[in-house]
This record gives sequence, structure tokens and C-alpha cells, in this order.
Amino acid sequence: MRKLLPLLGGALGLVFLLPSCTTQELLEPQVSGQWLAGDHHIHSRYSVAWDREVDPPTPIFDNSLSPIQTNAQMAKRYGLAWMVSTDHGGRLHAKLYLEQAYPDVLESRRAVPDVIQFFGFELNTPGADHASVIVPQTHDEADRVYQLESQFDKIGADPDDLGANKVGRMIKALEVMRDFPAPPVVIANHPSRSARDEGEIYGKTVPEDLRAWNNVAPEVAVGMAGAPGHQAAAINADGSIGPRGSRGYYWGQPTYGGFDRLTAELGGFWDSMLGEGRRWWITANSDSHRNWMDGGIDFWPGEYSKTYVYAGRDHNAILAALRAGRVFVTTGDLLSELYVTVATEAGNTAAVGGTLRLRSGEIATVTIRLRDPGGENSHGDAPAVNRVDLIAGDSAGTQAGANPNRNPSTRIIRRFGAGDWTREGEFLTMTERLQDIDRDIYLRVRGTSGKELEPDPDPPGENPWRDLWFYSNPVFVQVE
Repeated sequence: MRKLLPLLGGALGLVFLLPSCTTQELLEPQVSGQWLAGDHHIHSRYSVAWDREVDPPTPIFDNSLSPIQTNAQMAKRYGLAWMVSTDHGGRLHAKLYLEQAYPDVLESRRAVPDVIQFFGFELNTPGADHASVIVPQTHDEADRVYQLESQFDKIGADPDDLGANKVGRMIKALEVMRDFPAPPVVIANHPSRSARDEGEIYGKTVPEDLRAWNNVAPEVAVGMAGAPGHQAAAINADGSIGPRGSRGYYWGQPTYGGFDRLTAELGGFWDSMLGEGRRWWITANSDSHRNWMDGGIDFWPGEYSKTYVYAGRDHNAILAALRAGRVFVTTGDLLSELYVTVATEAGNTAAVGGTLRLRSGEIATVTIRLRDPGGENSHGDAPAVNRVDLIAGDSAGTQAGANPNRNPSTRIIRRFGAGDWTREGEFLTMTERLQDIDRDIYLRVRGTSGKELEPDPDPPGENPWRDLWFYSNPVFVQVE
């Protein structure tokens, strides 16, 4: 694994100070932080099937083999500071999860204290596919998980409940979560995996529903998985690459550079959400059920994909960072720190997830500073950043008559190569000066180890270690 060194003296002197709010520390604690790698979508042996030939049905522990504590130990091994247990199974599963899995989470927290562990679950989402529900650590966290899974999961609902698999049930769930004293965070998982073929962009999870989620609970439904799990689907147990495995287990609409099309397509769905001014963030995860060395299609938590949050080392700060979009994602340990700041000549600044306000025509400078760590990743490679793209789009709100799922204003402002940045040890720094800003925009950054100008569709049998990308969440710029 690549050696990820600690921050250098509060690297760059960046401190994120957030205003107080109604839920105070649970939403936006006023803390400085550091980049902490994590994974919000991890399964254990408690993601069960059910033997319904007996009454009552009994659990079958064959979907995932790993105890919760093993997941935490592997997360630590691969450099994660936080993780979320997100087993699924439906309404019947809720009681098992409460009575058996939660005590294991408590024991795992004691046994692996270096990894901050959340007790969440993966919701079989009414009207959509799946979503990670990340519940804050509170005295009643287990009861909250039980309440939400038992009431709102679409699997195992009463057959006469015609609304069990309708978006309205998900809206009700989000209203309940929104009104909790400590609201969860909800992230839509593998949003286009259920598309049936390449001509169908959307599967069970459709844009209008994601907008509806965000409308009703913008501090809860905050985003989607940009890089889905199951990225080891083409890797055989001996480490060789098979010809048929599809990254992400996406068999209709493929992934692009390991990322869901809703994220990877320039000017596509993600850019349309940002163009409406929505604070809609992307993440990455392992979706770990069974490791590739055991015949599965998954990497261990942190072995391949990481979601970095800028936060202090505690549950509340990590949730606040996810909520605020202080997040970047990477595969293959391509980088370990990423700072994107936008500054005016008057000294006003904003960073990833933040908003910079300036006067029309005022000049702004974008500074991108990233850490391309030395050493080897978990595959024994030492990948290097080959190119960094600075992307902008207009943030003009909903446009009448426009395709709501596209943002045609999205453009590449600058492509940076090795001749365009300066290097200090493991850190690369590059800048771009923006003049005559006369409208609201957002700025985001992505980069790759390869040479593709845009991520290509991933064919079956692609080696995931040869196609690495990173993405930042945006900085918004508002003209006053």
C-alpha cells in the first residue's frame, strides 16, 4: 500500500469554518480538519438471504462472508479512517440487524478504534435502486436504523401496500429523517447500474426522483456514488484478468473510467444538478460483499476506491463534511490530498464544497494543489497523475425549455500536464486566472493516470488498475 504521510503543518493553512445552524454540531461543527479516507458502502455477513420455506423465515448467511470486525481491520490495513456498515435485507432483516449486527458494531469499535465506524444500512429504495443511509452516532442510533429499515425498505413490504415501491414512500422516509434530532446522510448507490442496455442511461434510479429527494431533504439526500463498487469483477482469484467481468457489475450502461455515467459524462446529469445550484455531491465506495481473492467481485474497503472528507477525526465532523461536500474521490491511490481554492485579489477564498462571492468582472485565481504519493498502492503499482482538468459550468438555475438532465455550458477551462505544474516533493501545484466573471458558475477538478481526454466506456475484461481517475466536488462562484 502507498505510504500516506500525515499533513505537513496544517497543509496550506486551510481551515474550514462553518456557521452554526439549528442542529448545531451534528450538522456543521466548527472545526479545522485533514483529509480522511473512508467508505460508506460496506456489507458484512449480515447481508442475508432468507429461507422462506419455513415459518418464520430464517436467515441464510451466504451473501457476504466477512464479519463486521474483519471489514474494519481491512479498512485500517488499506488506509481508511472511517467506514459505514451498510447491510441490507429488507423489513424482515431489520430485527436481525438490530439484535445481532449492532452488538458486533459496538465490539468492532472497541477492537479497531483507529477506524471511526458508523452503523448504517443500505436501503432497498422505494421507487429506485439502493441508497446508503449513514446514521449519526447517538445513544439511539440502532433504534433509528431499525425504524427506517422496518418502515420504509421496499423488500418484504405487505403485498397489499401498493405504495411500498413508489417514490412517495421514499419522500416520506426522507421527511422522517429530515426531522430527526440528528439527521442521517443518504447517498444514492450505483445510480445507473440497473439500466438495461447502453441506449438506456437511467435504470431504476431516475433524475426526477433524485431531484425530489434533494428538494424535500437537501441536508439528508446530498448526492450519489460517482465511482460504484464491484470494481474487481474482471479479476480472477489468482489475480489474472478475465475477459468477461464488467467494472461495477454494470451490464447495460457501462462505467466510464470506473465512474457512473451520471458523473463521468461532461455536461451530463451531475453537471445539470450543479447548474441548478444544487449542492449535490459525489462519492466512491467498495460495495464490498466478497473479496476477489475469495472468488467475489469486490475489493476490500479502501483497497481500490476511497472517499476523502476534510474533517476532524470524529463521527459528527465526518458527517458534516459529507453534508457540506468537502469531499474528493479517487481510485487506485492516485492521490491522497486535493486542495482546490478559488480566491479574489481582495483575499476572499473558497474551497471544495464552498461558495465564493465576488463582484461582476472581478478576477479570480484557481489554485489546485494535490499530493501524488510515493510508494506502491495495494496492487504494487506506483501510479502517477498524468493530467488534471479544470472544469466549469454555468450555475443559472432551472432553464425553461432546456433538457433538465444536461448542462451544455459545461466546458474544460484548462488541461494541465506535467509542463503546467510545479512539483515540491509529492505535491503538484497549478493555477489558472479567471477574468471577467459575469455570471454564477461552479468549478470542479478531475484527473487521470491515463491519456484519454474524456473517460471512455469501460469494456468487459478491463483491468481496473490501468485506468485510474480522481474527481473533486465543486466550488461555487456567485456574482453579486
